[in-house]
Amino acid sequence: MAELAVMNCLFCRLIHEDTARWVAQEAEACAFLPPDQLAPGHTLVVPARHHPDVFDIPPGALAATVALAQRVAAAMRTALGATGVNILSASGPGSEQSVPHLHFHVVPRWTGDGISTWPAGTSRHRLTGDPGVLLADALGRDREPRHGS
Repeated sequence: MAELAVMNCLFCRLIHEDTARWVAQEAEACAFLPPDQLAPGHTLVVPARHHPDVFDIPPGALAATVALAQRVAAAMRTALGATGVNILSASGPGSEQSVPHLHFHVVPRWTGDGISTWPAGTSRHRLTGDPGVLLADALGRDREPRHGS
């Protein structure tokens, strides 16, 4: 059953069938050009194994994927003359994730390039309680303080 879900995944099929426009292929992560690019050189970086989102990926695989995204960003600066990059990702149904395989869009940017990848507004969602306190509690406030705090 799990193999069927993986083969129904667009990114897993690209990896398995070796049909993407590869920028890099490594043991734990891959990078390829999507058919619809936001900018010249826009690259998707994905874990080589199927992980639906940031909630389900083991920390080591996430670290390898992010490390490849960092190397791709550096290559954009040197090879494409990009003066910056946007690294974008969405995880889970409330995030507008389009393919249920964790992926990072690494988008090269140049001053005055005419695109904006930053959200244009703010969420209408409201919480009961202080978001900082709720997050700190969820992360375990009883841990050792850092940086002298």
